[in-house]
Amino acid sequence: MNNNALFDALVGKALACGADRAAVIDASALVTDTCFRDMCAANACGVYGKCYMCPPDVGDVNELMQSLTKYAHVLVYQRVSALEDSFDFEGMQAARRAQYRLAQALRDALDALPLPNALHLGAGGCGVCQVCAKRTNEPCRFPDRAMASLEAYGIHVSEMARAAGMNYINGENTVTYFGAVLFGADAM
Repeated sequence: MNNNALFDALVGKALACGADRAAVIDASALVTDTCFRDMCAANACGVYGKCYMCPPDVGDVNELMQSLTKYAHVLVYQRVSALEDSFDFEGMQAARRAQYRLAQALRDALDALPLPNALHLGAGGCGVCQVCAKRTNEPCRFPDRAMASLEAYGIHVSEMARAAGMNYINGENTVTYFGAVLFGADAM
């Protein structure tokens, strides 16, 4: 499969799984900064230190950012959800759960494509389990499905969106979530 055919297949799979938009960009377009990990430490989501795939347990941010350099391409996908108003917390949570389902469905759909060693990154915490096994001092129940966030890897999501030709903000009374699949030149 040549690059263009693979990229078209990836975008098609993302859209078929429920993404509103998807595009493949060069991994060199990713902008990283440790400041995004600092936002995780502020614990606005309430899971800092309570999920294996979230900081600080997911790993050192500098090492994670460095690990991104081994990939050649990134499938970027987004899902835009309508909210009743800007205070619709339940709507935001429902949209986040829908993004988790999209990310896992896309992981399953991509299993048939030649993407060895692909790195799946999602929006916010892992989302595979309702309660992470870390909270009960057990090992991760699904290490093959667990998914770290873009921010945990220090990725500047709004710059990634721009590089993919997508809006980071999609209008009043909406929430937008992003995911990404990084894959290397050896995946071709």
